[in-house]
Amino acid sequence: MQYLKTFIISAMILAASSLGAQTPSLILWEENLEELAEETGELPAWEDELEDLSYRLHEPLNLNSATRRELEQFPFLTARQVEGIQAYVYIHGQMKTLYELQLVEGMDKRTIERLLPYVCVRPVEEGRNFPSLKRIFKYGKHEALARFDVPFYTREGYRKEYLGPSPYHSLRYGFRYGEYLQVGFSAEKDAGEPFFALHDAKGYDYYSVYFLLRDAGRLKALALGNYRLSFGQGLVLGNNFGLGKSFSLVTSDFRGTGIRRHSSTDEYNYFRGAAATVNVSEKLSASAFYSHRSLDGTVEDGNLVSIYKTGLHRTQKEADKANAATLQAAGGNVNYEGDALHVGITGLYYFFDRPYEPRLRKYAKYNLHGTRFYNAGIDYRYRSGGFGWSGEAAIGTKGCAFLNRLSYDFSPDYRLLLVHRYYAHDYWAMFAGSFGEGSTPQNENGWYMAAEISPFARWRFFASADFFSFPWWKYRISKPSQGTDLRFQAVYTPREDLTLLANYRYKRKERDVTGTGGEVTLPTHHHRIRVRGTYRPGAWHFQTTADYVLFRQQHYSSRHGWQCTQLCAYTLPCLPLSLSVQGTYFDTDDYDSRVYVYERGLLYTFYTPAFSGQGFRCSACVRYDLGETAMLLVKLGHTAYGDRDEIGSGNDLIRGNRKTDLQAQLRLKF
Repeated sequence: MQYLKTFIISAMILAASSLGAQTPSLILWEENLEELAEETGELPAWEDELEDLSYRLHEPLNLNSATRRELEQFPFLTARQVEGIQAYVYIHGQMKTLYELQLVEGMDKRTIERLLPYVCVRPVEEGRNFPSLKRIFKYGKHEALARFDVPFYTREGYRKEYLGPSPYHSLRYGFRYGEYLQVGFSAEKDAGEPFFALHDAKGYDYYSVYFLLRDAGRLKALALGNYRLSFGQGLVLGNNFGLGKSFSLVTSDFRGTGIRRHSSTDEYNYFRGAAATVNVSEKLSASAFYSHRSLDGTVEDGNLVSIYKTGLHRTQKEADKANAATLQAAGGNVNYEGDALHVGITGLYYFFDRPYEPRLRKYAKYNLHGTRFYNAGIDYRYRSGGFGWSGEAAIGTKGCAFLNRLSYDFSPDYRLLLVHRYYAHDYWAMFAGSFGEGSTPQNENGWYMAAEISPFARWRFFASADFFSFPWWKYRISKPSQGTDLRFQAVYTPREDLTLLANYRYKRKERDVTGTGGEVTLPTHHHRIRVRGTYRPGAWHFQTTADYVLFRQQHYSSRHGWQCTQLCAYTLPCLPLSLSVQGTYFDTDDYDSRVYVYERGLLYTFYTPAFSGQGFRCSACVRYDLGETAMLLVKLGHTAYGDRDEIGSGNDLIRGNRKTDLQAQLRLKF
């Protein structure tokens, strides 16, 4: 995983799959999906965030009663705009119409267009009383979601080691009454895992149950079961989604969302137990939590030597890793939220039931190991007009970490950002996630500068530069190293139904030369150019994307890659039926010159595969809605390679150059 999870909120574009047609605010973020996959190297489950944004399309947020936390769920609102909306309602009273958004300080036409599908204006009585149980059960919304994936090919593992059938299956149920109450469960069986047999005699391989109560008097939040936590800038607790480098400054801030439910099928990134936040006073709140959960891993001589994060239990060897250790965690946060100043203190203590002693290779020499650990941090935020300063300072059992951001919004069309981070090479923080080049806030220093301007009515430009260094070795880098990440993007919107985009990215990093055993390390240069055109005439949606990639390691020959993708989608005006077809042709010299392609997926998911070699990928989605009650979505995907006779390796090996998958999803709402 080469980068910190970045711009994850961009993935929420795929909540558009839950509509007959995409909303403009979601479409505007579509170009960043490939970037997300390219930067993370892996795609964790983000169903919770996608589901929340999709929920707002059907249950708009009332701006007259919206809290800061509720407004911050929208990725296209800056901190200044969130404060502007709340200040307008406080000073001028409740809005009578959404047109009043034009009078809010810091709001612009582009942001208002993005926000409109998710919000409404309704009168609100003084105070915000918790509803009665009778009202909750009468007006609460139920949603049941079932997914079934069938591969039309056989991987090598099914011939040798996999213990279960190849179809993937999951079930999700949720009951929700606005932001006040959310209850539900999830269950999942991965492909290759047994079902009501062997080590999965209980049925599904993974179950998740959650209960989340909000705004019940002084009780701001109460979570039972599975939940997630995020405070400050994520240097102590950040197992929620995190934002980072992208082609936009709108989502530059890490938004600590406090306590959230965990309803997704992610089998690693969550806490299990209880968590609560209480309002001590109007501006002061306190949170506390306790978690007790099992971890998959490998145990040798009584020590936990590795943690297994995939949640896959397809073979006997994988099944033996299940519940190898127990992890307990407890901590809390005290938070002061003033008009301009925010200060928070977060503390965390966690321990394993057996020593955690991974094999510390040279590049991992300073990674976390032991039995008992702690982290503590203080975060702060100050805003005055267009000026903003936020950051966090944290310490742990070993090392320390610091992050500071300075931003200035001259107007919605002119923004500047400066970020400095210092993450010690030996900073231990198991649950941290924040801004950076690496996947965790450890062994990294850097300065990031970015600017976003819109000097003309239909143009928007973005430019950024990140200069980073690694004080200790990294994976495939056998010495301290440094690098540069440069980006530029131009977006032109000649009219409402047409958007043209071009961006360029250059990254320089150092890497060991293959075959030298780390004795020779040379710079690598990675260039990527993307152009995209999106045209949406009426019920149609056309999008053409082309990428070119150039990868070169100093003194060695260059490798090239390119791809061209065409998307066509149509929503029938006379039937509740929507169709989309997409085709991609790709041709790359090797894995280093690989390309990423966003592809429409199922509800609350997204699919952005990496392609290397030469081949073609096509997919088709059909969605039918039976009123507001039922929805059926079917997707068929096919990939064919022209430069190989086999796909993959090991247990994932497919003997042939083609693979076809069918995915089906049924949703019931009542």
